[in-house]
Amino acid sequence: MPRPGYPRPVAPSSSNNKSAAEIVASLDLDTRIKLVSGKSFWHLEPVPSAGLTEIMVTDGPHGLRRQETSADHLGLNAARAATCFPTAAALGSSWDTELLAKVGVALGEEALDQGVSVILGPGLNLKRHPAGGRSFEYISEDPVVSGKLAAAMVKGIQSKGVGTSIKHFAVNNHESHRLVIDAVVDERTLRELYLRGFEIVVKESEPWTVMCSYNKVNGTYASEHHELLTSILRNDWGFKGLVMTDWGAANDRVEGIRAGLDLEMPGSNNAFGPEIRAAIESGRLTETELNACATRVVELIQKGQQGDPVPADYNAHHQLARAASAAGSVLLRNEGLLPLSKSAKVAVIGAFAETPRYQGAGSSQVTPTKVDNALAAIRDKVGSAGEVTYAAGYDVRTGDTTNELIEAAVNAALASDVAVVFAGLPASYESEGFDRTTLDMPTGHIQLIEAVAATGARVAVVLSNGGVVHLPFAERVDAVLESWLGGQAGGLAVADVLFGDTEPAGRLAESIPFNVAQLPADRNFPGLPRQVQYREGPYIGYRFHDSAGVPAQFPFGFGLSYTSFAWDEISLGGSDGGADSDGSNSHKISVKVTNTGDRAGSDVVQIYVRKSESVIYRPDKDLKGFAKVTLDAGSSETVTITLDRDSFAIWDVASSSWAVESGTYEIIVARSSADVVQVLTVDIESDDVVTASEGPAAFVATSEEFTRMLGHPIPAVDVGRPFHRNSTLNDISETKAGKVFANQVIKIGLKRAQHEFPDPDDATVKMFKAAIGEGPVRALVLMGGGVISFDTLDGLIDAFNGEWLEVGKSLIEGAKDALKS
Repeated sequence: MPRPGYPRPVAPSSSNNKSAAEIVASLDLDTRIKLVSGKSFWHLEPVPSAGLTEIMVTDGPHGLRRQETSADHLGLNAARAATCFPTAAALGSSWDTELLAKVGVALGEEALDQGVSVILGPGLNLKRHPAGGRSFEYISEDPVVSGKLAAAMVKGIQSKGVGTSIKHFAVNNHESHRLVIDAVVDERTLRELYLRGFEIVVKESEPWTVMCSYNKVNGTYASEHHELLTSILRNDWGFKGLVMTDWGAANDRVEGIRAGLDLEMPGSNNAFGPEIRAAIESGRLTETELNACATRVVELIQKGQQGDPVPADYNAHHQLARAASAAGSVLLRNEGLLPLSKSAKVAVIGAFAETPRYQGAGSSQVTPTKVDNALAAIRDKVGSAGEVTYAAGYDVRTGDTTNELIEAAVNAALASDVAVVFAGLPASYESEGFDRTTLDMPTGHIQLIEAVAATGARVAVVLSNGGVVHLPFAERVDAVLESWLGGQAGGLAVADVLFGDTEPAGRLAESIPFNVAQLPADRNFPGLPRQVQYREGPYIGYRFHDSAGVPAQFPFGFGLSYTSFAWDEISLGGSDGGADSDGSNSHKISVKVTNTGDRAGSDVVQIYVRKSESVIYRPDKDLKGFAKVTLDAGSSETVTITLDRDSFAIWDVASSSWAVESGTYEIIVARSSADVVQVLTVDIESDDVVTASEGPAAFVATSEEFTRMLGHPIPAVDVGRPFHRNSTLNDISETKAGKVFANQVIKIGLKRAQHEFPDPDDATVKMFKAAIGEGPVRALVLMGGGVISFDTLDGLIDAFNGEWLEVGKSLIEGAKDALKS
């Protein structure tokens, strides 16, 4: 267990007497330059003379990853034990803002206990495509669900005096070549979908920091994107906090400072320092611009030094993780099988029941305080009243099966009243650092399910996966429970749900397609190694399924319950269905929800908006609000959801502003995007000018259509030649000298990883190789802790380009500098 009361550094009281701006004004240029880069992997630069001690930031989307010794950004090395809560995919499926706030409070308490000032999370990039490797770290395919739930978590964390860093800003929707990829997206889709969740969080919860992403957005790296970091984030949304890089995301540090990027992480031993000083001396960068960034860094340090250490209750947090896992579990199918009787003969089949897959690989990987498994929990539930048998069914690491394993599983099923098959995705199938190439589960898992289903036994399938999977067997089994990656208490939660001690309270926060080939985003996923074109525009997830009339297998917002609900007395605020009596432009939709079953349960009221007649292209409908309600049997509650002007606004590219189109709107009250309960209409008058526009006629834009959507020609793709700082090791290895160099870098990197992480799983190895090969060579400087300088790297690049004269000049200048020093 983590030791309580881990001491947090607190600055001398004298620092509280000066503002951040006053402190920065008192510092020399070198100190100010050092401030805008981290001191080390997880710590900010202290200034003891100004009363500023170092503060620590660390990963923590669903649990802290506070590394004690060797540090890394890929989750390779050991960290202090902390509660591993369900991943964002599971928390998102809860649709429960109160729950997310409670989880946030617990994360804040553990941060205080472990001396962490800022938690790097939550992540709220949209799930443009279900095969994205980091799907488990993100909340939803919809920006309202993502934004509202992330805002609740941020409020919870920051209520404890601990900061957050919402990430990854912006348009970081897949993993392949993530450090060099250019995400090309039209302005309207960018504003309405990919930035909207961030906007909600910034405006509603005021996060201390925002983390920029690795990628380019429409040709400019996010780390130096003035429009994103200043024009939109600060000027439009009113963000007052600090912007930091993702680890190793800084590209041109001078342009980053000018754009509003305050802090480079991790510390690179001041690798950019000479370039920043030279830019100031030449006038390319002003001291005012540098001071603005340094001031925000000092403000963060001042905030991070506040608060006394408070021991965290890790046992209570384990129980919260258990409840959260159940709350995010989605019952996709139930033909009268669940909940199970505790006196039944139960065959538990599948190695995940004994060795659970409860979190994803990469920077979010938590060292849990404990891990429960479903097999032991089921045995505890059944006790002596029933009987439990177990068959592994497949290899837990690979997912492969054999005839002998299947035969044992079939025999167990035949000898029982019910078979519960645990299946999903092994760790090697999904991770930070790479994307999936298919939504298929392992062949061995499918063979096992089909064989058990063929016995005629009653079968429930429990899924463990970070992203959605194809479910070809769904109609051939009696029940399907999607438990996602449910955290360290997920095994207990699954048993709770299976036996009805709690309900499966989740609703899908992402659509499950019959086949990934149906999706328009699939045509451009993950795209070229250096460019991905978002030709589908807004048509992702349910926005595609409902607009195209192509049903999902399980639609967005769907989830079954163990009880039943009636919705009635549905009304639209205002006597005529118009504006409120107070003269505001908001509209209040009220729904009376009654639990008509014989047990407690939860339901989610979802409100969508549609405008059928419009001068612009639109999805069939957009989610604009939701409310989750939990009711005892027979009880009722009226929920009210307010739609303000923003709920009816679109981004008008011509005027670069939000605009509301006049006319009739449908307000759709629904249980899911495909299950409409009632449609209300409202006429809205507006003086806004909405410019007519056309989108992709067939949901995937042609080159001509995409050019029109962008408002400019499709950018050329950077081929990485001649070699430069953003050429990848894979690019460099195309030359003989580069191949030798790249092989040495990979060899050294793998040796280091194996030394510090002696038994990495398949996903970790695959992730590490992708990170090295697909990453830009500048990462050797930024992530190397000062071992390689930019001067050395630039000399190597000249050599790979065959510019040996330049290499000789660099060597001579380097020798002169060495002699002078």
